Amino acid sequence: MKKLVLAAALTAAASTAFAGNLEEPVVEPPVIVEETQGSSGGIWLPLILLVVAGAAIAAS
Repeated sequence: MKKLVLAAALTAAASTAFAGNLEEPVVEPPVIVEETQGSSGGIWLPLILLVVAGAAIAAS
């Protein structure tokens, strides 16, 4: 049993030793985040649609 565990450990260690390749790594460009005027600017349209939908349901 000890030999089986030792063989499994050596196999796992040997397989991770050759995990890399010789190609250059791909470097992605940095993400640029632009600042906006405020965080609540995009909330008005969904709120207006919710009010209109509520009014349409209440009117029917």
